[in-house]
Amino acid sequence: MSDVNLDLESSFPIQKRGFFASGQAVWQWWKDAQQAAIAANIPPNEATWLLQQSSALSNLDVRLERFKDQPQIELGMPLEELVQLWQQRIQQHTPVQYLAGITPWRNFQLKVSTAVLIPRPETELLIDLALRHISYGDATRSPLASCPSPSNWTDLGTGSGAIALGLATAFPHATIHAVDCSREALAIAQFNAKTYGLMEQIQFYQGVWFEPLAHLKGYLDGMVSNPPYIPSQMVLELEPEVTQHEPHLALDGGNDGLDCIRHLVTAAPDYLRLGGIWLIELMAGQAASVVDLLRANGNYHDVQIHQDLAGIERFVSALRI
Repeated sequence: MSDVNLDLESSFPIQKRGFFASGQAVWQWWKDAQQAAIAANIPPNEATWLLQQSSALSNLDVRLERFKDQPQIELGMPLEELVQLWQQRIQQHTPVQYLAGITPWRNFQLKVSTAVLIPRPETELLIDLALRHISYGDATRSPLASCPSPSNWTDLGTGSGAIALGLATAFPHATIHAVDCSREALAIAQFNAKTYGLMEQIQFYQGVWFEPLAHLKGYLDGMVSNPPYIPSQMVLELEPEVTQHEPHLALDGGNDGLDCIRHLVTAAPDYLRLGGIWLIELMAGQAASVVDLLRANGNYHDVQIHQDLAGIERFVSALRI
């Protein structure tokens, strides 16, 4: 599909457009912000991160507090607005990534808004698992294992485009097909792809799961997804940063959290080629059920559970028979 909307600069609050405040005033805000964070049970390093995102101060500048005596600090907004932003974090539980309009993920600095989930660090491992499958797989079980340049991958439910960008850099000769039902999410994903020069490698589609990819039936080398997997009732019980700000459409996986995953298990065999990998993220406690779904389907083999860095069973992969 064509670009949804790449002119998003005005949608993000921190632009580094030449506002100034004294080092003493900025230092005092930072100290007050950390104390307010502690009182609200928020990690105080979030105030430090927001300060660095809204200025050109380095880690060392902040750690040594050597900016305190500078006559002027350049900011991305008036200091009064930065104060107001931090009040949103404290009073409204707005995630600091939404306040800054950006979040780090792998080697990227991704634009984010409330139209997309904030990419989590554990999701980065999906890219590593895809790479492991290609580079170290058993060629007798997976034709892809001996193929250094797989041609077509899809990121279903792309959101900010994090997984699509990760796959594009991992497989520079592949075409990545990124799908999302949200027009607003696709605008964010396209913005991020353009920022990193990946627009020609990533194709974007608005639609539901595999529906826009009918032309790729039987040709996909891999399907990667971080689908909604949280049970509906649990979504309402999560911390306010999530329930009040992140898009429920990207969180709610139905009564048991597996509605979208069931669909991906059922639909993917029509799109994956022989040896193509099916790879998703899921919630702790769901892995065994997802393994059962894949085995019962009859179109997969080499079904595996993978742990995240905390030892939680976070991912499941399988190969198309």
